[in-house]
Amino acid sequence: MAAITFDTLKYANKLKAAGAESRIAEAEAEALAEVFELNLKEVATREDLKQMEDRLNERLDTRLLQLEQRMIIKLGGLMVVAIGAVATLVKII
Repeated sequence: MAAITFDTLKYANKLKAAGAESRIAEAEAEALAEVFELNLKEVATREDLKQMEDRLNERLDTRLLQLEQRMIIKLGGLMVVAIGAVATLVKII
């Protein structure tokens, strides 16, 4: 996870420039920094999403390969049955 940075000094200075008292501006900046620290720890980054996409693509590729193999086996079995049926019909007729 990438760290999300929050400049508390810059934020407090902006509040002071807007007319907030110094102690209130600093307390609000610290409180907001705590909120960011606690609540944004689990935010997924682009890299996290890319890794998840890669894992899902691998699983999908594996599943599709297994499906393809099963379909080939079933088609082969159907062909054997069909050829047997045709051969039997040819002998009968």
